[in-house]
Amino acid sequence: MQGLTFITLGKDLESSKELSKALSSSGCGRVLAEYDNPTEFLTNIARLRPSAAVVTLRQDHLDNGFALIKEAIAAAPATAIITASSEGSPAMIMGSIRAGAREFLQLPVSPDELRTVMEHVAEFCRVTHNAISSNSRLIAVFSGKGGAGVSFFATNLAAAMNTQTLLLDLNLQAGDAASFLGLDAKYSLVDMVRNGARLDDSLITSFITRHSTNLSLLAAPNEAHEAEEVRADDVTAILHQLGQKFETIVADLPHTFDPVTIAALDMADDILLVLTLDIPGIRSTKRALKVFDNLGYPREKIRVVVNRWSKNIDVELQKVEGHLGERLIGFIPNDYRKVMDSINLGRPLVQTEPASKIALEIKRIAGLTLEKSSSASPLPRKKSLRSLFGSKNSTTSLELSTVIDNA
Repeated sequence: MQGLTFITLGKDLESSKELSKALSSSGCGRVLAEYDNPTEFLTNIARLRPSAAVVTLRQDHLDNGFALIKEAIAAAPATAIITASSEGSPAMIMGSIRAGAREFLQLPVSPDELRTVMEHVAEFCRVTHNAISSNSRLIAVFSGKGGAGVSFFATNLAAAMNTQTLLLDLNLQAGDAASFLGLDAKYSLVDMVRNGARLDDSLITSFITRHSTNLSLLAAPNEAHEAEEVRADDVTAILHQLGQKFETIVADLPHTFDPVTIAALDMADDILLVLTLDIPGIRSTKRALKVFDNLGYPREKIRVVVNRWSKNIDVELQKVEGHLGERLIGFIPNDYRKVMDSINLGRPLVQTEPASKIALEIKRIAGLTLEKSSSASPLPRKKSLRSLFGSKNSTTSLELSTVIDNA
């Protein structure tokens, strides 16, 4: 998961909000939680293990502040402590550094100073191996419209990973990942949310349903109304904690841009955007890419995968790529009977029929996604994109092009 993570402590609400806004808008940091109670702050710094914790100091309570810094370092030695204040006297700055703080931020925050502090924190995290991006990878599977086969793909993608993998079902009102894996999940994401204040490794493990040696599931809530209890901030904090436990997390997302979905997309290392080669599918994919651009996501973290591929479909793939501005990195074949048998039996196809064309392509996409370099060639092609689909009907291609241009 890319970027640094922070928690903050401060009694001054205005200063805390300004600080959190500066950290979040810096482009390289995400605030996991804000606290105004020192006891709660110390409890959660050990639980969340953020990259850094920012403590706002007051001139009339310096001794308490310095003692708190020492306690925070003892509770989370791999977290960089940053102090901040609008006063910034020499005694405050030197005292906080001697107590163990790594940086001091003068409020209001200067962009240049914040950038320097971020660079120092990133280096500290690199040295201490605390940067979560070095340990875990979050892959979000999304489609701009329903019925594209996202859950089937996400489930099989997770099952194809050769790492300790968690499948996270974020279809909060109608998640089916448990049935796709043939599991009866006793607990769900909402149980983690309800116990957020006391989550530790053993409690997290108790809420997760084991499927096989490398694959586990955190299920969607059993009841639709329970979805209301899950907020975007909850998902951010939980993903951060899960990233310290699993090498790979595959998030099965709904096809709506709600706050919970965006929270997961924000933290994703890779977004696999599932496309079906029909006019609604192409239009919804184009709209989704525009939303990603507006959210500031770099295009290199987005990869488009074609589901239900068939050479009988009259679509010029080069034109589709041109309209989307993205290469198509995978083509999952259309085999209705195999897919439905897999779903009805609750057994991932990549495990029951590993040599099938669908399984081989999903496993290839899984391997591609886990590659560290995003510059790898997505799909070696001996033939042109047009020849993948055989002969073309020029009228169909013209109609498709016109529809997309008007989307």
